[in-house]
Amino acid sequence: MYDCINFRIMNSRIVYLTLALATAFSCRQPEITESALDPANLDRTVAPGDDFYQYATGGWQAAHPLKPEYSSYGSFNVLTENNEKKLRTLFENMGASTPVPGSEAQKIDDLYKMGLDSVRLAAEGAEPLKKGLAEIEAISDSRSFAETVARMHAASVFPFFGGYVGADMTDSDVNVLYISQSGLGMGDRDYYLDTANAGIKNAYRQYLSRIFALSGMENPDSAATDALEVEDALARISWSSVELRDVKKSYNPVSAKDLKAAYPDFDFGAWFRELEIAEPEKIIVGQPSYLEALNSLFADTDMGKLKKYLAAHYISEYSTVLSEDFYDAHFDFFQKTMAGVQEKQPRWKRSLSAASDLLPEAVGKLYVESYFPQESKDAMLRMISNIRTALGEHIDSLAWMTDSTKAVAKEKLEAIVVKVGYPDKWKDYSTLIINPTLSYMENVRNICAWNMADNLSRLDKPVDKTEWLMSPQTVNAYYNPTTNEICFPAAILQPPFFNPEADDAVNYGAIGVVISHEMTHGFDDQGRHFDKNGNMTDWWKKEDEETFRKMTDILVAQFDSVYVLPGVRANGALCLGENIADQGGLRVAYTALQNSFGDTRPADIDGFTAEQRFYLSYANIWAMNITDEEKARLTKLDVHSLGENRVNVTLRNLQTFFDAFGIEEGDPMYRPVEERVIIW
Repeated sequence: MYDCINFRIMNSRIVYLTLALATAFSCRQPEITESALDPANLDRTVAPGDDFYQYATGGWQAAHPLKPEYSSYGSFNVLTENNEKKLRTLFENMGASTPVPGSEAQKIDDLYKMGLDSVRLAAEGAEPLKKGLAEIEAISDSRSFAETVARMHAASVFPFFGGYVGADMTDSDVNVLYISQSGLGMGDRDYYLDTANAGIKNAYRQYLSRIFALSGMENPDSAATDALEVEDALARISWSSVELRDVKKSYNPVSAKDLKAAYPDFDFGAWFRELEIAEPEKIIVGQPSYLEALNSLFADTDMGKLKKYLAAHYISEYSTVLSEDFYDAHFDFFQKTMAGVQEKQPRWKRSLSAASDLLPEAVGKLYVESYFPQESKDAMLRMISNIRTALGEHIDSLAWMTDSTKAVAKEKLEAIVVKVGYPDKWKDYSTLIINPTLSYMENVRNICAWNMADNLSRLDKPVDKTEWLMSPQTVNAYYNPTTNEICFPAAILQPPFFNPEADDAVNYGAIGVVISHEMTHGFDDQGRHFDKNGNMTDWWKKEDEETFRKMTDILVAQFDSVYVLPGVRANGALCLGENIADQGGLRVAYTALQNSFGDTRPADIDGFTAEQRFYLSYANIWAMNITDEEKARLTKLDVHSLGENRVNVTLRNLQTFFDAFGIEEGDPMYRPVEERVIIW
């Protein structure tokens, strides 16, 4: 579990992990030419007190219409596209010569080129799937069923439930095995249970029938019906997205012996043996009621239907790395129907993205050596220090928190580990083989299996706290509660987030808010349960917890009251952690900016005060155009509020925002004092 500034739930569930590279090129980061805060981004036909998001970003939205290959297009996408162009140049330069066999350059080059080879992919068709489908069809009893599920899990395909090794939430220095619910192809139970989604559910049935037919299965319509029947049953027993955010309820330690006794209708003994895991003394079950009901489902469901479900997930998992007819089926449902995307991305983008996702630290080392200057890292570290000081000031000034809890909060703040740019230690993937004589799908599967084996090998071993959970080329940032760390990959340290040529107000309103957002995650409704060492423990006084919950209830209600589409409200409970971090991020970064002034206030720029530029800069990082389908999808799946609400709903609690733009009672953006809530 970790929290990030802009994590998006992906449609494809292939788990892409990491690899490393040792090749460098001479490219350097180009000089910045764009304005630090472009006045053209504004929509001056709208008053800031009427709709600040439209006022601050309306010009940007008009100048950046939604591209047909996207379901949403904003600042994050602009940076990602810029990075794609940089990486494409590096990949093509690397492929211009013959990389040393076995080198990381060879692995990246071969994987990238396999993704580009549409002729070979078309010729192979469904052939790469046949071995896995034959294994599923050969299931004859409970043992072979569990062994097949285990082999799918070993390749990072997670039907029914998922298993992974991670830091023990109550003993964060040691790795344990976690088991949690999984296996819904559409990602959220509401797609199956809510009758309002009947059209999408029917389209999913058609998608399953389509990929079954492409794979050569007889009676694809009947097979799709069987597979969907199993998913419907899984949806009925699954925890909701909001329930899954409860870290305490999701921590249920059992031994392997107890696990096997509690859920006898799945052969966990065979599952452990197939994964080559010594049966652990401690396993963390995420959702016990789900596993209990799943045990009954295994006992009561025809094996033929369970096989169809496994086959559906196996085919769907790899559909984006097979021939174009498989990719088209995946695109038409997950992108077009569910998200409103109108056009496929070009093959070079798809292949580049897969290589970067599958071999992230390999590509990351290449990216950093080519595009990330040390000066950016140094400037970022200075800003982080200033913001840590500002958050300490906020904790000291809290009227609702008792002094003893404040003292422990300050200890946790000072203990936060900072990671900027790239890992200090790159992973060694020398034993990973990319074999171009195998199909693209087989190589993807082998990479996933290699990474899963690496993950499982950590069981009962010390946690490697130097490890990164994002690649350097990722435009994002995160906080990890079990290591009490904040991490800022190199790729986000570019305009509009970070601009060394910009005034402080612009940088504090953008990357400064991102920094303090991640720090605040250590004290949100999930992060607050973990101490300075990353262990889940109760370090708050009871009265502090009660006051905190009352305030967060107000924040939940504020977002629940907003319609994202006609008849569709935002989900304040699902997005609570991110909404707390957004508000805390704004308040703390604003304080850090004010501290930076000293005795000298900066002059206005382009007619705007520093305070106004701070808030305009914040709004600009959330500028985007988005389809209605994507709004609906993200409202179900994403723990982040939509960009418009991250601006307008959050800012309506901040008096400093009202003061900056002269917003008064009667203005739509104004919120009466008695209705506001300030947490951090």
